[in-house]
Amino acid sequence: MPLSKRDREFRLTKISYLDFKQIEMDRVLTAFFARLAHKGYPSRLRRSIQLTTEAFVDEFLTHPEWFTGFAEHRDILERWVETHLMDVVNRGKSSQAIAAPRPLHGYTYRFRNPKHSRDYGAAQHLYEMLYHARDGAGQRALEHLETFFFHGHDRVTGLPDSAVTLDVETQALLRLLDQVEDTADTREDRGSFPPLCVGAADLLADDVTRLLCYERFIPRSVMVDYLKVLFSFHLALYHLRLLKLLPALVRRRGGDPTCGACPVAAKNPKSPHGDCQYQIGLLVDVAAQPGTPMSYLAERSADLHYRRIPAFVKAYFATRKLDEFATYLARSSKLPRPPSGDFSVGQVLALLGPDREAEREKYFGQRAISVEDTGGATDGDLDPELTAVRAMGLGEFDAYIEMLVAVRGRFHRQYLTECLDSLLLKNRPGALITQPRAKNSARRFILDSRLLEVLLQIAVLRPGGVHGYHTGELRIDELLAFLRERYGLHIDRLPPGDGFGSASITDQQALRGNLAAFRSRLREVGFYRDLSDAYVTQTVTPRYRIDITGVTPKIPTTGGVA
Repeated sequence: MPLSKRDREFRLTKISYLDFKQIEMDRVLTAFFARLAHKGYPSRLRRSIQLTTEAFVDEFLTHPEWFTGFAEHRDILERWVETHLMDVVNRGKSSQAIAAPRPLHGYTYRFRNPKHSRDYGAAQHLYEMLYHARDGAGQRALEHLETFFFHGHDRVTGLPDSAVTLDVETQALLRLLDQVEDTADTREDRGSFPPLCVGAADLLADDVTRLLCYERFIPRSVMVDYLKVLFSFHLALYHLRLLKLLPALVRRRGGDPTCGACPVAAKNPKSPHGDCQYQIGLLVDVAAQPGTPMSYLAERSADLHYRRIPAFVKAYFATRKLDEFATYLARSSKLPRPPSGDFSVGQVLALLGPDREAEREKYFGQRAISVEDTGGATDGDLDPELTAVRAMGLGEFDAYIEMLVAVRGRFHRQYLTECLDSLLLKNRPGALITQPRAKNSARRFILDSRLLEVLLQIAVLRPGGVHGYHTGELRIDELLAFLRERYGLHIDRLPPGDGFGSASITDQQALRGNLAAFRSRLREVGFYRDLSDAYVTQTVTPRYRIDITGVTPKIPTTGGVA
């Protein structure tokens, strides 16, 4: 028999808003637009137009004054709507359906089909991370994102701004806005919780603000792709850090006091995790060539992080069930609720202390019996895995968690792995990880050119000036330190404490080759200049020049990924 619903419950938004499934960033961005428009809430929609290609085409043809020449070429219009305007699922099959328009403008969420455009909580996670970033940085980033994505439409009057030039795809959708009624869905509480790693929220807000400095230079569609890559990158880094952080908090039986204030981030916002004990190190294979010594090192790095998933699943189950225990105690008037009304992760984990042992063991003893009654019994015999758990002689709480892991652990490990793969954009443009399609092949960390280009645009910006930031050149060693200290990306050295010790002679040789490959990649994306063999003349140069006193575009002389 399957577990009861209360035993199966796993998701805890105090840890992560994600329902760990395979995630598509186009659909995350579309759902994120609704939360931008409604200050963190999802939307409630009423539409008069059907979400089919034929319905959109008919609507455009009903108004020939909108677009010249559409009426004479219906077949071309249908293909354009289907391939350029819409995100289509099950393309070419009988079950083909529209998920949502491509996320080029904020109002595309009004034409979203929730059934085929699920974001699995990622949009809310992004919004709440930005919302809780400190010192107003998150609010500024949200305002900047709202201004950028809802460009060309007056939010007060609800009418298009005729003075703004928009691409034809965006204009086509904005013409249909009057057929959609949109309100914030406030039927349920928003459930806003600060992230476990507030430094990650600060870093995301800072990166978004920096990247949007280029909105006047970079085509809108390219900037949207940049933001999708950046959002996916930060979601991946945050959850890779959670794999390390949450089990450590469970072992501590409470929150880490240093995480609440995150003094490292407050002291040095350019390197918010430089001295953090929960910082992660990712060794990336820049050349992305399988079978090389560097690729084996990158495989080893990826394997270490993915091997943390089982311990994370167990810690996640423990935290979730302790949260249920805290709710039970509060309902029984045995534990006062905090002023906010919700227990934090640290307060929940504190219930592992000896002062609550008797109540904890009694409560989870009953829950363990429930699992034994429903969790895999066949012909009256207890499931062998549950029998093995009982034979371990654990306390009731520990036995209950081990039973849940035995019954549901494999399920959650699989979906967590798929979720991380999708956030790391495995085998896609902007990827931080790759895996050959052969069965049981190893994953390895890489640094795709599109992701590198996004990070370079951020790296060459320095605080100060009329527009908040100005661009400047970087030496190669400064750029390597920036990537290493800010994001944990290691290129020319092994990450300390994350599965590596001292570098051997073979390792050092592989790392030197990786550095050479990094220079070559910088040339490919048009950011590298070496005037001579002198080290100080080998610099990373901005593609666009933003002066302290003003802004002057710099036309690149070499090609880039964008």
